[in-house]
Parts: sequence; structure tokens; C-alpha cells
Amino acid sequence: MREKEILFWDTKAERISAEDLRSLQVQSLRKQVENALKTPFYRERLRAAGITGSGHIKTLDDIRRIPFTAKQDLRDAYPFGLLAVPRDELVRVHASSGTTGIPTIIYHTQQDLDMATDTMARSIMCCGGHRGDTLQNMMTYGLFTGGLGFHYGAERIGITVIPTSSGNTLRQLRFMKDLGTTMVHATPSYLLHLHAAIEHEGYRREELALRMAVTGAEPHSEELRCKIQDKLGIGVYNNYGMSELNGPGVAIECVYRQGMHVWEDRYIMEIINPDTLEPVPDGETGELVMTILCRDAMPLLRYRTRDLTRIIPEPCSCGRTHRRVARFTGRTDDMLIINGVNVFPSQIEEVLLRMPGVGANYLILVEKQGVLDKLTVRTEVTPEMFADDARVLNALREQLRSELAALITITPGIELKEPGSIPLAEGKAKRVEDLRPKD
Repeated sequence: MREKEILFWDTKAERISAEDLRSLQVQSLRKQVENALKTPFYRERLRAAGITGSGHIKTLDDIRRIPFTAKQDLRDAYPFGLLAVPRDELVRVHASSGTTGIPTIIYHTQQDLDMATDTMARSIMCCGGHRGDTLQNMMTYGLFTGGLGFHYGAERIGITVIPTSSGNTLRQLRFMKDLGTTMVHATPSYLLHLHAAIEHEGYRREELALRMAVTGAEPHSEELRCKIQDKLGIGVYNNYGMSELNGPGVAIECVYRQGMHVWEDRYIMEIINPDTLEPVPDGETGELVMTILCRDAMPLLRYRTRDLTRIIPEPCSCGRTHRRVARFTGRTDDMLIINGVNVFPSQIEEVLLRMPGVGANYLILVEKQGVLDKLTVRTEVTPEMFADDARVLNALREQLRSELAALITITPGIELKEPGSIPLAEGKAKRVEDLRPKD
């Protein structure tokens, strides 16, 4: 397929006029407000804001009457406070970890999954995937939405899917060569790891049919994208999503790779100043706020993603009318992204502070080990623990490693330190040192 060949999954929807899009968004928002009022959480929240029905939503500007929703709200509503349909209508549950160990639960009806699948199919074709491709999906399967969400969208198009999931690089390479993989879905860091493995195992690039990769789950710079493209000789396309918003495919680059198209018939996007909570002009960086227009089981209104970006208002050469957002530049909270997994320092602190023998001073280190991220937790122990038998320290180290791995799904390195050996900050404690290069 030529580099700039433009493919559409749903030409009419992807090239919708601005007038028709606004009308559709208003109608869908009204429906979502009615749906939200069925939930215990939104019933109280919306009525407090003076919204008792869809009649209060007459134009898109009325969305500003609706209060914001934050991740903590989803935890507070756990497990069923945001459920808008009878439980026997649910067909799948996804979840992501929370800072307190309370998961963020996302519910889906069959119609919700069909809509998410259709959106993902649209995204894959937007960046050049098509029937006849063989996709190797290297994202984690399970409660994480990245694996299954992309998988179903690819199958909807007619792409052959190899659900290898993450890890086991030698098996990944074997399948890539033997099955003629043309397309992969992976984190940027894993693609670099894959390239190193290709060289180490003696594969020749011409043995592989790989032509493109779709990346997600962790932010990366344009320089890193170019490095991956150069090393693997493929096109690399940036894809944005999160579990709360149905997973991957919320926004994606087209073949021109000049920002990610947000599917505005499925989502209303706003960019706000995270301090004033007021909207910012197009082109100015702020926090992305999203409202889902296409989910029955669990409505989500004005969700603060904490991701920082800006709207690109200019039309795109691909002909799609859905606006684009620029590459994300950071977040408004302290979340770390380690090899595609979201980790909050407060999660680690929770485990440390409840463990007997562990002191109150600690440091979280994030480094690069080859092309992958390495997480190390360095913590002081009490004087009694430090003076004890080495076997006791080893047991504590293993217990910390096990409990942290269970909570954050990453197995960190653990360094136990003598009391007073980790410098104390004069002001606010510095708990994280992210030593990864900034590309």
C-alpha cells in the first residue's frame, strides 16, 4: 500500500460536516444526560447543578453546566454507583488500578462493545491498516483494555489477528517471520526492544513482512518515533485511549501523522486550563476533557483525563473533518507510565507504610535498562530491622516486591537502606527520580 493512500472505514461519518456534527453531538449529549441520571452518582451530581433532564441541554455550550468528573469519582462510585443499566445487560467488565488499591471499573453492554469495536476499526483504517494485513497484537490482554479493544477492531475489518500479548520476545519474532506479520500493536519501548532482539537473534530485516506499527499506552517523543521507524524500516502511528474512554482508538494519527484525529461523533472534547477550569482557545495547551457519547452501561460526562495537549484547528489533508490534537506533552498529576503501565507513587507509598520494619523515608527510581523502563524502590528500614539477620532483610525484600507487584502489576527492584541514608528534602519531599532520557 502506498504511504499516502487514504482509507476510510465509514466515509460519511469520518467526513461529516461541521453543522451535522454539532447537531449529532447535541442529540447524543442529551441522551447521555438522561442516561447519567439513572446512576446514583450522576443523579446527585447533576441535580445539585440544576440539571434534572435533557431539556437543560439545548446547545453544545450547555455542556459547561455539567460538573467535571475525575478519576477519584470513579473510585468513590465503586462498584456500581455509575452503572446505568440492569446488571444482566452487562457482557464485559474492564478495570484499571487506582492509587488506593480501589480499581476503576468500566462496564459494557454488547452495544457498547460493538460501538467501541467500530470506533477501533475506524482508527486502524485511518492509519492505513486494511483487510489482508496480519496483525500481531503485543499489548497485554485481560482487564487492561489495550489488548482486547484493538483486537476486536482489527477483526471487524477482516485483519488476521495473532494475539501474542506482551513479552516472550523470541516467540514474537518466530511468529513475525513464519506467519508474515505486516502490522504490530505495541508500546514504543517494546518496539525498540524488539529491534534489539531481531539483531541479537540474527534475523534479517528482509525476512520480515512488517510494514507498520501502531503504538499506545505510553507517551513518546517525535524523535523516538523516528528512531523506531529508522531501525525497523516501518511507519509508526500514534494512538490515544484510556480504559475510562473505552480503551484504544479514541484518537489516532492518519497517514499524514500531523496530530491525532479525535472521533467527535463518539466523544466531545474540551481543552481547559487545569487551574481555572475555563476553556482555552484552539491551539493553546491545556488539559483534555472528554465526554463519551456512545456508551449505555456507564456514562461519563466531562471526564478530566489529566493529559495535556492542544487542538490543531487547521483542516487535515486526509479529508477527515474530525479535529486533531497534538502529541501529549505531560500530565497534571504525578502518574508515572512504566512500560505502558500506569503507576502512582501513592500506590507504592501505601504498601511501604503498612509494612512492619520499613521506615518512613523512601525514593522511587525510574531508569532505562536497555530500551525498557526499570522501576526501583529504595526505602529505609527501622534500626531494629537493619541490625537483624540478613535472612530477615531478604524476607522483607521479597515481601515488598511481591505486594507491590500484586498492586501495580510491575515487579520492582527493592533496595533496603540503613536508617538516615536517604537524604531528607528541606521542603516538599522528593519521592520520585525519573532518570529516563527525555529523547
